[in-house]
Amino acid sequence: MSGVALKNVTKKFSTRTLGEVTAVDDFNLEIKEGECFSLLGPSGCGKTTTLRMIAGFEDLGGGEIWIGDKPVSVKKRNLYVQPEDRGLGMVFQAFAVWPHLNVFENVAFPLRVRKVGKSEMDSRVAEALRNTGLSGLERTFPSDLSGGQLQRIALARAIVMNPKVLLLDEPLSNLDPKLRESMRFEIKALQRRFNFTIIYVTHDQAEAMALSDRMLVMDMGKIQQIDTPTNMYTNPANKFVYGFLGLSNFVDVNISDGKAYPEGSTGQALPCAIPATFSEPSGTVASRPNEIDLTAEGGFRTEVKARIFLGDYTEYRVDVGNKEVRIQSTGDRGFKVGDSVGLDFTRVQWYSRDDSVGDAERERRKVI
Repeated sequence: MSGVALKNVTKKFSTRTLGEVTAVDDFNLEIKEGECFSLLGPSGCGKTTTLRMIAGFEDLGGGEIWIGDKPVSVKKRNLYVQPEDRGLGMVFQAFAVWPHLNVFENVAFPLRVRKVGKSEMDSRVAEALRNTGLSGLERTFPSDLSGGQLQRIALARAIVMNPKVLLLDEPLSNLDPKLRESMRFEIKALQRRFNFTIIYVTHDQAEAMALSDRMLVMDMGKIQQIDTPTNMYTNPANKFVYGFLGLSNFVDVNISDGKAYPEGSTGQALPCAIPATFSEPSGTVASRPNEIDLTAEGGFRTEVKARIFLGDYTEYRVDVGNKEVRIQSTGDRGFKVGDSVGLDFTRVQWYSRDDSVGDAERERRKVI
């Protein structure tokens, strides 16, 4: 088994439309042996480019990549190990199964390429099929299988090679939500069974948090935070990480006489203490929908704009200044659309105002 290390890894692309774009900017990262590690971020942040460099499908612009104790890409030395010699398994967003081959032949394909003997091939394919719930479907063709079964073929084909590291690039995005949830547990169970290192690329924060021992959030080619899912959610490093992980409310405020007044408010301050360390004349107050309580009296006064029953909780929408805020309450609080309510903020984070330059650059990178 092996871990993976990236040392000062950089990758730039020259595009006709956008000019030169730094997709991966001086990455330093160590993924532990046997760890499930996720790369998380919006479209264009560089996560798939990073995975492709680890796989050997993209050359480095600079830096080094090591798998275990061996370098596989070192730009200064022009060292480049071919993808098939890196000891990796890979599962892509598309199911990538051959429609003219049955399940057995799809899974056996990489073994045939390497001229593995028939007896060993039969044994390894049978084990891979058993561990992915495909036993008994050896002679079935892909056209007769469900989406979940097609993705299991891709997983079986990856693990049949006994990889040191398993790379997964948005492997569940083509599945329906219920199947996607069940496949998360199957992937985690495979990792525990075989103890290989998993590097998982996704834009879905729930998926990353469910699977990961640790995860990394990227933005515009840069590492924003590396941490466990719990620590990252409860202690985000910055406003971008806060907003990317889970539902969030951001209210712009102006500070006067030690009070925070929402933009667009008619002189009503938020019932939130301003941290002693926050010295800016304006800022942004962040909160999760379940960190705001609705009250009949007191609090920041506003009116219920919408009420949505969602089974386990009820969501309310209200205006705070010029921003719409979402509030999620367990059970039915009895408030209706048009009712006057108060807001008590049980937990908030303080940030500087919106980064319009960063927002524009993120939008630009989506086309890369």
